[in-house]
Amino acid sequence: MQKQEIYLQLVSKLNEWDPFQIGEGNYDTEIADVIQAVHDMDDKERLAKKIQAIYEFSFEQVIPLTDCEEIAEKLIAIKNSGSCRL
Repeated sequence: MQKQEIYLQLVSKLNEWDPFQIGEGNYDTEIADVIQAVHDMDDKERLAKKIQAIYEFSFEQVIPLTDCEEIAEKLIAIKNSGSCRL
């Protein structure tokens, strides 16, 4: 999978997530920050905490860590699906 495909899948997954139920397309800044974090981290717990902090900074609301861990796991799986080539 090419980097652009991975990027688009990450954006799509984060838009679908919509943790504050405000609709797709309202998280552009947060999505950009999370995607950068996904590229920098491979640890689910560490990434989940970063995701939680990114959204808390923007919305002044805390997303439960378990929710962040679920999305972190999905994002890491997408990233890793592009790193295996035969």
